[in-house]
Amino acid sequence: MKIAVTRAVSASIVRCQLTHLDRESIDLARAKAQHEIYCDRLTELGCEIRPLPAEPDLPDAVFVEDAAVVLDEIAVLTRPGAVSRRAELPTLAEALRPYRKLAEIEPPATLDGGDVLQVGKSLYVGRSRRSNALAVEQLHKIVSPHGYSVVPVGVDGCLHLKSAVTQVTDDLLLLNGSWVDPEAFPGMHRVEVDPAEAFGANALRVGDAVLHPEAFPRTRHRLEDCRVVVTSLDVSELAKAEGGLTCCSVIFES
Repeated sequence: MKIAVTRAVSASIVRCQLTHLDRESIDLARAKAQHEIYCDRLTELGCEIRPLPAEPDLPDAVFVEDAAVVLDEIAVLTRPGAVSRRAELPTLAEALRPYRKLAEIEPPATLDGGDVLQVGKSLYVGRSRRSNALAVEQLHKIVSPHGYSVVPVGVDGCLHLKSAVTQVTDDLLLLNGSWVDPEAFPGMHRVEVDPAEAFGANALRVGDAVLHPEAFPRTRHRLEDCRVVVTSLDVSELAKAEGGLTCCSVIFES
């Protein structure tokens, strides 16, 4: 059974952290409705939702993925690069504790879960503004006993590695080659986003299905040409907070 840990949208999302986007007005009611539909789609795809309540004083907490990296053998609590996000960890830790042994990234290392892309037994870690070299070293020490390799990857022009690349099938990556080197992922086939849709690389794979933002139809067509089953979702308000589809859940096998 797949578990999906999610967290409700906080009214304070209007004060979210922004790095690469200009601040726009966020329609809170619409953001909440989009998140509810997102959770409904996860349920339809076989996930059992474990919802966490909104955190009124934590604007970015809906993007729950950044606080943990969950593998089959262990869950790693991150230490987010934005100081304001570190208060998100305790409640997520309690949600994960029944399912996994927990480990933690320790200071002065910083790591956002959105910078960690798992492809089989390889963990690619984006060297972004939020994740540093010390985190790569610590993550390696935590996961290597379980047979994982940890590979640092340069990323530029976007917030997280998974803004630039995500896995859509066992052997296929969706990526923006302007933000990450396509050659950094040996052995994988690649499909590039449409040039007019720079932010179209963040897709969420759930089983054999892929959720993809409605805002990027040209990239969706490229995925469909590769015989990827795509469900489009409107996440336009969440995107104004620099969030993607992968950000809004932590999905793992129970």
